[in-house]
Amino acid sequence: MGARLVYVVGASGVGKDSVLAALRASLQAGERIAVAHRYITRPVAAEGENHVALSEAEFHLRREAGCFALCWESHGLHYGVGREIEHWLAQDLTVLVNGSRAYWPEARRRFGAARLVEITASAETLRARLARRGRESAPEQALRLARTQQLAREPWQVDHSIRNESTISDAAWALKAWLGGLEP
Repeated sequence: MGARLVYVVGASGVGKDSVLAALRASLQAGERIAVAHRYITRPVAAEGENHVALSEAEFHLRREAGCFALCWESHGLHYGVGREIEHWLAQDLTVLVNGSRAYWPEARRRFGAARLVEITASAETLRARLARRGRESAPEQALRLARTQQLAREPWQVDHSIRNESTISDAAWALKAWLGGLEP
């Protein structure tokens, strides 16, 4: 498959974290795929993303010390992806990153051969998932949904799109199958 950064995007509630977790769980010995975890200024929740929770002060310290290969702010939180991904890419691994669509141009600039994968779901599915996870208030959920509609109008050059309306394992399988078809 060859070293490549695969930048996974999608609206809040589309299931990116769940799909990436299912993909990670399905990996077999010899598959040269690594799923990066993120550093976020948000506490860890039992049902949430496998991330490293940082205080804002610790996040800023790490950013200023050059610990992040990628970092951005969204919805009042800070997100970072550690420099370990550079090592993984140097070791000829395909690295998947859960990223922000707004930050994609910078990720593409930093990692020129990066591929963009978008995970999608219907507006009804997104609304239900946001309400079910309960991380944001109703007004915050409405803002996320409005941002999703705004970003949907952007002219993205998506390399692959996965509709996550059925099971998480189906979406993870579709992503893994696509990854298997990438040329070195």
